[in-house]
Amino acid sequence: MFKHILVPTDGSELSADTVKKAVDFAREIGAKITFFYAKPDYPVAFYGEGALIDPTTPEKFAAMADKQAEDILSAAKNAASAASVPCTGASATSDVPYEAIINAAMSSGCDLIFMASHGRRGLSGLLLGSETQKVLTHSKVPVLVYR
Repeated sequence: MFKHILVPTDGSELSADTVKKAVDFAREIGAKITFFYAKPDYPVAFYGEGALIDPTTPEKFAAMADKQAEDILSAAKNAASAASVPCTGASATSDVPYEAIINAAMSSGCDLIFMASHGRRGLSGLLLGSETQKVLTHSKVPVLVYR
């Protein structure tokens, strides 16, 4: 069965619910968890008529992203610790979250990715896309989708 589960999280309500379900699942099968957060990269500024100027420096943006990652991963690790599930946390900076999730699973030696789906269907699902759908399409590691 699965021994090491990657659980991507973004701090949203849906993600927090997924963390709880993943912790329950890991406890039942005796697996450990690596929680993962894909930090956003510094936005590229575009200058010209009507452009907004962001006064945040790349260093300040990175520090804010690191703090956000720490807070989100701490909450997830606390949930796992409360259920006596061994866990670690990891984060990486990426503007392509699905690639960062797959890379994290592979580099951590995970044998399952446990992630949520927003359940968008039809045109909105097609237009907006889904990180879950992209992970499903590109991952060689099995993916369990919680909905």
